[in-house]
Amino acid sequence: MSIKQLFFGLLLTVAFTGFAQNKNKEVLFTINDKPYYTDEFARVYKKNLDLVKDESQKDLNQYLELFVGYKLKVNKAYKLGLQNNVQYQNELKSYRTQLAKNYFNDTKITQELMEEGYNRLQKEIKASHILILVDENASPEDTLKAYKKIEDISKKALAGEDFGTLATQYSEDPSAKENKGSLGYFSAFRMVYPFETAAYNTPKGKISKIIRTRFGYHILKVDDIRPNRGEVTVAHIMILNPKEGDADQDKAKNTINEIYTKISQGEKFEDLAKQFSDDKSSSSKGGVLNRFASGQLSSEEFENAAFALTEKNQISKPFQSQFGWHIVKLIEKHPVKTMDEMKGELEAKIGKDDRSKKIVASLNEKLRKKYTFKRDNKQYAALAKLVTADFYDSKWKLPANIDDYKTTLLTINAKKIDGKTFLEYVDKQQKSGLTIKPVAKLVDALYDKFLNEQLTAYYDENLENEFPEFANVMEEYRDGLLLFDLMEKEIWERSKTDTVGLQKFYEAHKMEHLWKKRIDATIISSTKLEEIKKALALLKKKTEPQDIKAKLNVNNVVNVMTNSGTFEEGSDALPKGIKYEVGISDIFKEGEYYFVTKVDKVLPEGVKTFEECKGKIVNDYQQYLEQNWVNDLKKEFTVKINTDVFENVKKQLNP
Repeated sequence: MSIKQLFFGLLLTVAFTGFAQNKNKEVLFTINDKPYYTDEFARVYKKNLDLVKDESQKDLNQYLELFVGYKLKVNKAYKLGLQNNVQYQNELKSYRTQLAKNYFNDTKITQELMEEGYNRLQKEIKASHILILVDENASPEDTLKAYKKIEDISKKALAGEDFGTLATQYSEDPSAKENKGSLGYFSAFRMVYPFETAAYNTPKGKISKIIRTRFGYHILKVDDIRPNRGEVTVAHIMILNPKEGDADQDKAKNTINEIYTKISQGEKFEDLAKQFSDDKSSSSKGGVLNRFASGQLSSEEFENAAFALTEKNQISKPFQSQFGWHIVKLIEKHPVKTMDEMKGELEAKIGKDDRSKKIVASLNEKLRKKYTFKRDNKQYAALAKLVTADFYDSKWKLPANIDDYKTTLLTINAKKIDGKTFLEYVDKQQKSGLTIKPVAKLVDALYDKFLNEQLTAYYDENLENEFPEFANVMEEYRDGLLLFDLMEKEIWERSKTDTVGLQKFYEAHKMEHLWKKRIDATIISSTKLEEIKKALALLKKKTEPQDIKAKLNVNNVVNVMTNSGTFEEGSDALPKGIKYEVGISDIFKEGEYYFVTKVDKVLPEGVKTFEECKGKIVNDYQQYLEQNWVNDLKKEFTVKINTDVFENVKKQLNP
């Protein structure tokens, strides 16, 4: 998640959407005489009432303060001219494009595609493929050349030649030299739609027909089909792989094996994860990870080990991934979600791949019925004569007198599109690979595509007029995006670069950033009293922790574990009974474990240095600046609140 996505997520609690105006509205307040109305305030308040967790934001007086503060910031952004920033304009345009996709949908076709995708998601396909590259807009000659190549390879494969050998020899997928064309297991929405369709329509062990995708021509062989494994929740203990150049390259492997032995001896997985796992994001939770499905992690070895576990609380043997050595414990298996549960996810996936072409075709038909459009046939006939057979070789040139063709060719409702626009469209289509002959039919086909695109463009241009909710969301995002840029300029960057202000703020608030008591210590643990007694004796003889382990962990039995470092009071790695004093402790027991500790140094409670708490200081400084910023904006702009109107609004919202 980017910082901008996070910002807009947080903005929901004070998202002031520009709702469609209605006749029953009054001016609630003005900023430099610009009015803001009661209907917007009331509808926004109702919209966000269930979203906010801070009770103060549900108080109408407090909410008005937030509302006014938000509008002040937006006014400041416009005053600074941030709306003219090219990056802002491009991002706003990009967002509108994304939002508009929701209005280019066909419910019936989308439902059919959802059902097809969901049914395919029940299976995972393991396939290999051979690719001959050809651009989707390649010339007919290049396209035919590529097709003949794949056709010859297909014949060899169908004749019984080894598919992997053919992939290594002929495939233009760079990875084929190493993997013999194997793509591993995949499910729906992982490959381009035509390729996916061929994979799901080809029986196991068989070779597909020739497939055309935007990458080129393929053939594939289905190596295996298995049920979708669903999702799984596991816990793990990880010891990071040694760095290149480390003296002891076997240290991680030996440590994980010692931990596995401890588990085999009956010690708790969760306790060992807290004490020894190098994955600090999960160790405090006993090693538990968020649930995941096949292909979601960057380690196939880890996924396979996790999904191989079948019984709850079953524990894997130690194994290595590219990240380190692991032991995995199965917490729970989750079957594939129901279609209702996946509805939103499926709709999003469909909109992102080639399936959407079916939806586009349906939209074209709908728009032809929705709008009135007319072609000037005399103008069209004149334009058609300008297109020659040079088009097929991408050599056709626009006429030198193209400005003579600015007369109207197409009218959609009141919008007029001239002949020059069509000719320029024809020029750009020369690399589309169209080979329709004769030229007259080619031009008709091009015009048909042109008409579809112009109807779609007209529909897109008028979304704000036809759909008030679309206009509302766009206004919200427009202002929110400006506010983000303003916050970045006025608050976030300043909080990072204002070294004098930061240092002054730290000095004023440093007593809020304290270290708890810390110790430099070695902790030795065992489930066996006799072994911990031996460890204590060795510790008193000043034996190093590694030597203690070497003496006591014999015959592949891990009797003791050691952990050395600096620990803060309350750390999960510290036993609760530890004493914060220099020296060697007596043996004490917690749960199933016996402990002995050697404390080399006690670091008292104290104030953290600026560098030790810089991240938190910067964050607090940002909040401080923002709180004072709104007060400054109230001095810069003239805000007038109509109190009588506001009192009426309060009565309506809280009768």
